Amino acid sequence: MTSEVRGRVEALYTAPSKAEPMASHEAVSVAPGGIEGDRYADGDGFYSATDGCPVTLVDAAVLDDAAREYDLDLAGGRHRRNVVVRGVDLAGLLDATFELGGAELRGTKLRPPCAHLADLVGDDVGDALRESRGGICADVLSPGRVAVGDDLRVTEANPRELGRQIARRLGGDAVAGDGDDAAASDEEPHGSGHE
Repeated sequence: MTSEVRGRVEALYTAPSKAEPMASHEAVSVAPGGIEGDRYADGDGFYSATDGCPVTLVDAAVLDDAAREYDLDLAGGRHRRNVVVRGVDLAGLLDATFELGGAELRGTKLRPPCAHLADLVGDDVGDALRESRGGICADVLSPGRVAVGDDLRVTEANPRELGRQIARRLGGDAVAGDGDDAAASDEEPHGSGHE
C-alpha cells in the first residue's frame, strides 16, 4: 500500500476534564476510544453519548488565520482539539484513511469549533471559525503512538478523490457528475436543420 505525506503533527492536547485548560503532550497513545487521558476517551465528554468523536484534528493554518484576522490567540490548546496539523486540507481527509504517527485513522465528519469556544469569542468570530472547515473528527482504525513532528500520511484517499485521480489519468480534467457537459464537438449534431 502506497502512502503520501500530506501534513505534519504540530501539537498534541488532551482535555483532562470539563472547561479545564488542555494538557499539552510531546506524544500520546491513541486507542479505538480516543487518546489516552482525554475525557472523551474516558466517556466523560459532553457529547460522548451522542456524538462519538474519538480524535479531533485542527488545521494550524486556521489557527494562524484566527490570530491574524481576529487577534484571537488559540495557542496552548484553547482551540479544544486533540491534534494540530499543518500542511493538509482536513476536509480532504473525510472518508480517507491516514496514518498519524503509529496510529491509523479515518476522517468521519467536519468538526467546527465547540460551543464553549464560540461562547468565548463571540458570535461573529465563532461563525467565521465554524465556516473555516478547519477541523475534523476521526475514528481510530489501528491504535498507536503519535508524537509532535510525526507525518500525516494518506494511505487510502476518499472515494471522491480517487475518482478525480482516475479521471485525470484517463486524460480528462472534468469528472462525470461534476456538472460539466460533455466536450463540445466541432461537428454539428445530426438533425440540426443545417444542410
